[in-house]
Amino acid sequence: MDPTNHRPEEPGRDHPTPHPAPRPAEGHSTTPPPVRTVQLVSGDYLLTINPVDGSEIEPCPPGERPDFPERRGPDERAELRRAAAPPLPAGAVGFEVPVLEREEERERLTRLLARGRSVRVTGPSGAGRSTLLDAVAADCETLAPDGVIRLSGYRRTPTDLLYELYAAVYRAPLYRPDRAELLAAVAEVGAVVVLDDIEFGGAALDEFLDATPECAFLISATPSVAAPSADSHLEEVFLAGLSRSGSLELLERAVRRPLAEDERGWAADLWFESEGLPLRFVQAGALLRQRDALRAEQAAPEEEAGFADASGTADASGTAGHSDGAGARDIPLPTLAEGAAPVALIASRLSEAARDTLRFAVALGGECPHQSHLPALAGDTHADTALGELIAGGLVTPAGPHYRLAVGVADQLAADGYADGQSERASAVAQHYAWWTGHPSVAPERVAVEADAILTAMAALVAAREPGRAETAVLLARSATPAFAAALHWGAWERALRHGQEAARLAGQVAEEAYFHHELGVLALCTGNPDRARAELEASIGLRGVLADKRGTVAGRRALALVTDRTRGPAGPGVFAAPGGRTGAGEQGPDARHDTSAAPFDGVSAGRRDPADTEITVVTPRVETTTRIDRTDVLAAIGVAGAGGPEGKGGGAGAGRQGGGRTPLGRRIAALTRTRRNLLAAGAGALLVAVLGTVVALGIASGDGDKGSTDTVKPGQSSSRKDDDKGLTAEEPTSDAGESGQPGPSSAPGTPTAPSTLGSDSPSASESPTAPSSSGEASPTAEPPSPSSSEPTTRPPTHRPTTPPTTPPTPTKTPPTTPPTTPPTSSTTSPGGDTTNTASGPATTASSSPTSPGSSASSASSPSVSA
Repeated sequence: MDPTNHRPEEPGRDHPTPHPAPRPAEGHSTTPPPVRTVQLVSGDYLLTINPVDGSEIEPCPPGERPDFPERRGPDERAELRRAAAPPLPAGAVGFEVPVLEREEERERLTRLLARGRSVRVTGPSGAGRSTLLDAVAADCETLAPDGVIRLSGYRRTPTDLLYELYAAVYRAPLYRPDRAELLAAVAEVGAVVVLDDIEFGGAALDEFLDATPECAFLISATPSVAAPSADSHLEEVFLAGLSRSGSLELLERAVRRPLAEDERGWAADLWFESEGLPLRFVQAGALLRQRDALRAEQAAPEEEAGFADASGTADASGTAGHSDGAGARDIPLPTLAEGAAPVALIASRLSEAARDTLRFAVALGGECPHQSHLPALAGDTHADTALGELIAGGLVTPAGPHYRLAVGVADQLAADGYADGQSERASAVAQHYAWWTGHPSVAPERVAVEADAILTAMAALVAAREPGRAETAVLLARSATPAFAAALHWGAWERALRHGQEAARLAGQVAEEAYFHHELGVLALCTGNPDRARAELEASIGLRGVLADKRGTVAGRRALALVTDRTRGPAGPGVFAAPGGRTGAGEQGPDARHDTSAAPFDGVSAGRRDPADTEITVVTPRVETTTRIDRTDVLAAIGVAGAGGPEGKGGGAGAGRQGGGRTPLGRRIAALTRTRRNLLAAGAGALLVAVLGTVVALGIASGDGDKGSTDTVKPGQSSSRKDDDKGLTAEEPTSDAGESGQPGPSSAPGTPTAPSTLGSDSPSASESPTAPSSSGEASPTAEPPSPSSSEPTTRPPTHRPTTPPTTPPTPTKTPPTTPPTTPPTSSTTSPGGDTTNTASGPATTASSSPTSPGSSASSASSPSVSA
């Protein structure tokens, strides 16, 4: 089955109207066509074109990336040139336009190109620029190693042309290099590049020329295109119209006979009006040929009827024009106005199929469909010859691999009524192309040839803003965009996606709009624009999330993860982590899942890992200044996070200074450790176990040394907490509850503590002589406390320190007699010779006990043990 023609049994084949619905697939089967997926390599990515859920992109495995492509040979390049040229339709009766009065320009261009210089030929549309370029290209076949390369700049960007140049020289199927590799490859191309109908100039042209230093360019442009810069070193050649004699010679070649005297006068007037543009004389030649054909048609019946007499003059009773040669007098020459605007007159003498082709071309903005599509569009099996009539009439001109209306033709046809009903015709063309591009037998390269007609059909339907037109544009975009991507015609791919996204928005088709956003994101990622890729993919994921499209959402999230992976960067040094892992502006950093920063202290950030990641997760905001962190403040912050909770409230050494408050540095460190509360709790527990183990060991050692002392407390006696605390160097929590035993606010962390008297043989200074034992009797060995002591007589039997020691104990010359009640700032010596050390120990209230006269003497005689 030929997808460009109807089968006899297909509906619409014998439709009475000239515009049948050209979607034959609708009447055959409800089974959807098989999905055609194509896998190609784009730079570092492996791209799978999926027309259903959206293209899938992933890093290219090493085995999938092709080697450096090979150069094409001369025969292969010549075959590509023949394939890229627009085909000559069947039935074309035109002629090859000769190169008249261009010999001087032709020799100059060939000479400059042989020297390696680039030239730009500037002239108005219809001046014969393409004909001159063809002649010069034939003269330069052997000048460069890579020969002559023909490119079309019609609706092409500099990037499109660079990739087309790459494909013309290198053999790389299903591979699209990235920007760096593309520039490196085209920099080694040595060819004469003939670039017709360029549409850009200035800085863009300079960048294009700089990318190909080994090529000599022959460029043609109209005066409306921006001029090259002064530093481009392009030679300028302006192409004017033909002279009067040259115009008459061209008209005689177009008519294929010598001109009559009246025709020569008419041609002279036309030359003065048209300024000698060759296109106008090609169209004038078409008018004269049509006139000759009409005269021949009128003369033939007269000869067959035998109405002419022997003298060859007309019978007086006969009808005018019924004699040999008399019919020519009845068909006058076109007027000067008709010669200046000959399109309407030429079109009126064409076949119905040709006029219908002109209507479709006007509806498509001047783009002519391929001749193989005309039978399906016009509803005539012989409509494929219509394009030949248009070429012979000078109404169409080549534009790359296809044809378009010549300059000024569309405007003259629209004024003659050919633009009526163009919305319906554009919709019919879109429906036909939607069926054709989605057919499995149509190669993507064939779809790329029709890119301009397809894109103009989409644009016309989107601009119409009529009911039902947007849905047709969406259908065409969904069918054509995968083919454009597979054919590596990514300029057309992007334009089709933009048209499809706008059409889906107008039609209210959310699923299709999400598809186009996804494809635009993948395209932006492949072309090196991660910011646009992120925006498009996030829009697609959001729309598909609303629709509960799981497969599409998964495809979008995979592509977005790749964008995030490619755009991540190292975090800035010298910063601290903020709560919640967010930046100072409150936004999640894009590289938060993969980058690390230096932790403020060891053992905290290194112990936390995200189960889903293989690297440490530390997201840090930047701060203006960096404050030196003291180990005392760090341990105090640990105490706050471990004992007091996230707000640092509660008892223990971690409660802030001056009634539980925190310093600014402590608050910052507490914020840093808030997200690692579980780790700090575990660390604090381990530290507590270590401290308790040390206390127990030291207590056992102290108890073993005091076995023979008679001044120790017996098991049956009650003892105060002071006895249990002799082997500790950590701070003790303060108690403001007095005898109730409730804990009070602790002192500030980092304050020096009083030295202990581990292993001392002196009795405890806090024991009362009347403290009862377990049997109700007073202990004979208990000594009364010192008169200066304010410690309570009883305390809880156990001691659980909440924080590790902040500073080493201060050694003293003599052991203290009593623990200090308030944290003094310096050491003082009592009149009896006792020394009281600086400490931040707990201050409690208790009832005073009578002291014994030998208390101070006993304390003074006890040995001093430095901590």
